[in-house]
Amino acid sequence: MAEVVLFHHVQGLTSGVAAFADELRAAGHTVHTPDLFDGRTFDSLEEGMAYVRQVGFGEVTARGVRAADALPRDVVHAGFSLGVVPAQELAQTRAGARGALLMHACIPVSEFGAAWPAGVPVQVHAMEDDAFFAEDAEAARALVAGSSDAELFLYPGEQHLFADSSLSSYDPDAAMLLTRRAVEFLDVLDGDGDGDGDGDGDGRNPR
Repeated sequence: MAEVVLFHHVQGLTSGVAAFADELRAAGHTVHTPDLFDGRTFDSLEEGMAYVRQVGFGEVTARGVRAADALPRDVVHAGFSLGVVPAQELAQTRAGARGALLMHACIPVSEFGAAWPAGVPVQVHAMEDDAFFAEDAEAARALVAGSSDAELFLYPGEQHLFADSSLSSYDPDAAMLLTRRAVEFLDVLDGDGDGDGDGDGDGRNPR
């Protein structure tokens, strides 16, 4: 069993984020889903971003980092979009991190350190024509190029939050493949999976 802390995206801890966490739990893993918005959810990215600007981007990220204080150090840090920021910061700076799942976003490694930490496997997942991810694609490719245990999976399409089943941007085929890869990733960390991550199906691993 791997233990995961999953940070939600800018629209909040939606039922779709909770459903994704439940998929990982059904595969035998423990998943924590901190609510960084105190129960608020938003109908659009724009509304969510307005709330983040009101609270302060740094404060939202700090809430995520603080949420991890109550958890063991050897967890997998995962995030959807906005949630990638605390997830990646923790994966790079908190000793003992077991791995990272960065979905729909990737921050330049230099934001949190000189290099991605050795011994911390990481996957990045996004749609290849996602306009939001276009700003992060260079950082994601640099992360993969600079780490011996990093993978970037690109899926056909342009939706941003395609793995959240509660949103209109949901893509069931891509979400199913992402979930399968995430479960395989966790299974390998737990010593139970083959971890082939073979890129079959509709996603592509450009490594």
